[in-house]
Amino acid sequence: QVQLQESGGGSVQAGGSLRLSCAHSGNIDSSYCMGWFRQAPGKDREVVAGIWVGGGTTYYADSLKDRFTISHEWIKNTLYLQMNSLKPEDTAMYYCAAESCPGLPYGGTWSWSADEFGYWGQGTTVTVSA
Repeated sequence: QVQLQESGGGSVQAGGSLRLSCAHSGNIDSSYCMGWFRQAPGKDREVVAGIWVGGGTTYYADSLKDRFTISHEWIKNTLYLQMNSLKPEDTAMYYCAAESCPGLPYGGTWSWSADEFGYWGQGTTVTVSA
């Protein structure tokens, strides 16, 4: 069983920064991929960034890779999302997700879509004002 708990959301003005955290417990090991997703009101859930925690391979949505950074710290069993130069369109509920992806290190495919992930946190709200 895997448990995920996000924190770090809040309200910030455009141009500001936030760091989201996702503390995890349970059976997450080096075979896992973890990701950050977001869902704005009236919109579909979209991937923000992902990471293979066993080797550090990362994935970013093209429109966000210059402003957002995903990282993982084993000592604290925590996934992070550093968000800089925030814009009002970044306003959304942000979710942490995890799933075993044992084939990825060996050239297997992993789409980083929400459908790939079976474990989800409750989400943390990010509001960016103009």
